[in-house]
Amino acid sequence: MAAMRRYAAFLRGVSPMNAKMSDLKRCFEAGGFTDVKTVLSSGNVVFSARASSEASLERKVETAMKKQLGRAFLTIVRPLDALRAILASDPYGAFRLSPGAKRVVTFLRNMPRAKLELPIELDGARILRVEGSEVFSAYVPGPRGPVFMTLIEKTFGDEVTTRTWDTVKKVAA
Repeated sequence: MAAMRRYAAFLRGVSPMNAKMSDLKRCFEAGGFTDVKTVLSSGNVVFSARASSEASLERKVETAMKKQLGRAFLTIVRPLDALRAILASDPYGAFRLSPGAKRVVTFLRNMPRAKLELPIELDGARILRVEGSEVFSAYVPGPRGPVFMTLIEKTFGDEVTTRTWDTVKKVAA
């Protein structure tokens, strides 16, 4: 019998306008997950499940959403202990960021195919570091909005989802 572990699911494109957190919680519970908790209202769900591969859990979550909601959001799962290790490693520590810079973590569904020459920059947004299937970026908010998303999708495609550093801290707590 496999041990239970705590995981976080990051759902792409979720907002209070297109999914209620209570409905997402019910989807996870219907999918057989336990101790389900939503964090903020942007598609972050913490849950317990038997130890399993991230890909297997992602498929199970997306199937439960399709069944319960009639649609599924791209889901990327990470063990909570892996998120805590990322936070403890301080991936931004080696970079000088301006005081107003926002730090963001992009979770990739798949490992990047090519080695990248970093940093990659676009309109003040910079991809600073890639470790495994996580991308660490920073940008200074401006009138053009979150331009880092254009840079992320251009570089890694759309099977990704991004959270602020503060959101990752809240999810991992």
